[in-house]
Amino acid sequence: MRRLETSLGVLALAGAIACSGCASDPTRGYAWGSTYSGHVQSISVPIFKNETHATGLETQLTEALVKQIQRSTPWVVTVGRSADTTLQGTITGVEYDRLSVTRGSGLVQEQAVRIEIRFDWVDNRTGQVLVSRERFAAVSVFVPARGTGERAEIGQRSAISELAEDVVSELRADW
Repeated sequence: MRRLETSLGVLALAGAIACSGCASDPTRGYAWGSTYSGHVQSISVPIFKNETHATGLETQLTEALVKQIQRSTPWVVTVGRSADTTLQGTITGVEYDRLSVTRGSGLVQEQAVRIEIRFDWVDNRTGQVLVSRERFAAVSVFVPARGTGERAEIGQRSAISELAEDVVSELRADW
């Protein structure tokens, strides 16, 4: 019986720790609420612009951002200026770097793709820029070598997913 009480106590404590998060006011320490602003109820995410020759990435990035916002924030994603805020941005660069090559043939074994963006999160009610980032990037590695034969799209998708997570994390309230 004593083991059961101890186990329940440990589970209750673990649950309380798992449900808490940092407060938006650093003097308050941990809080039970969301780390995203309560002043924002809705967000619009128009399709990002693309200044690169890598077509289609702008649509993939926008879709990934919308899904990440829906998954991890309390906000509703809406269309147009009816939203409280707008997240807009531009893909400014896509670069590929060889990380390793096979001896003898010189074929690429591992390759990295780096996608760079700039974005602004604007409050549509006041016109104030809430968050602005330049040269915000994510890197992913893929293996185009024989045997594995991963296509560049594998690396791009992974980098886009990482970008979406990182951008949405940037939208958190100040700690």
